[in-house]
Amino acid sequence: MLTSGGDCQSLNATMRGVAKTLYANVEDVTIFGFEEGYRGLIYGEYRKLQSSDFSGILTEGGTILGTSRQPFKLMRTPDENGLDKVEAMKSTYRKLRLDCLVMLGGNGSHKTANLLSEEGLNVVTLPKTIDNDLWGTDMTFGFQSAVNIATNAIDCIHTTAASHGRVFIVEVMGHKVGWLTLHAGIAGGADIILIPEIPYNINYVVDAINKRKKQGKRFTILAVAEGAISKEDAALSKKEFKEKRKDWKYPSISYEVGRQIQEKTGQEIRITVPGHMQRGGEPCPYDRVLSTRLGAAAAEMIINKEYGHMAGIRNGEIVKVPLSEVAGKLKTIDPDCSSIKEAKLVGICFGDEPLK
Repeated sequence: MLTSGGDCQSLNATMRGVAKTLYANVEDVTIFGFEEGYRGLIYGEYRKLQSSDFSGILTEGGTILGTSRQPFKLMRTPDENGLDKVEAMKSTYRKLRLDCLVMLGGNGSHKTANLLSEEGLNVVTLPKTIDNDLWGTDMTFGFQSAVNIATNAIDCIHTTAASHGRVFIVEVMGHKVGWLTLHAGIAGGADIILIPEIPYNINYVVDAINKRKKQGKRFTILAVAEGAISKEDAALSKKEFKEKRKDWKYPSISYEVGRQIQEKTGQEIRITVPGHMQRGGEPCPYDRVLSTRLGAAAAEMIINKEYGHMAGIRNGEIVKVPLSEVAGKLKTIDPDCSSIKEAKLVGICFGDEPLK
């Protein structure tokens, strides 16, 4: 087993689900834990896990195995000592005479898992990410826990925003997709939500703020994704966008949005960045249930030798998704989806069109 990429809540709960199912249904089970994700598999850094290692971790955040980022685009590039990483992983797998590799990870990690599967290793994976952007599953574990934390941040901002009559921006994690910002923004009662999938026009954002002011509302709260982008920037090529960002003087997009709002409205702006708090702490009950179900399903795949799949959930039912379908695909928000339409019906501005 290994946990790869950024950490999140419920990694431990999911590993527990796998282990408890195997211990309960297979007579002789040996589980190795690779430390620091794929790095442990590459360099042979592992430890033999006991059943006691999986006790008391259902509610524990983080990962007992540790994790690291090993970019997929560098997997075929030898390390500083000339080591072939892919061959090294295969060698470790065969040295330990493993029946299966269980990987818990997000998008990049699934690309590597699919690569190893194509190289002949038995692989089963589990969908981990607070971004909920993995293809093939309606929900990833860690997402709902992160939504709870981001929503709580917006809830806390409401009282001080109302007291001081200011514009508050809460920056939510999500570089490429806006699932977390959308859900937390709606749940927290944000007035404006800016996500990567819907490029914004700052003038429409300002109009929404001014409209609230005319209605006698003293404050406005924006939920802004890390990857939110203006219509002007979205029209640039990748090369042009990178060139523009070279001279960027802001730590994140929220500060640019804040400056523009202050210049156009004269209102005081305050920015809150919950940051890695959104990935930490104990998993919420929803994630504990989801993780237990996914872990049990992954273990059943191992028992039945149904390798090369990710355990996912669709319409409330656990499904087996081929790794070839998951790898390299991003689950983004459709700007025309019902969630966006319904959010607009209650008056939430997404910066893409004037409010009615």
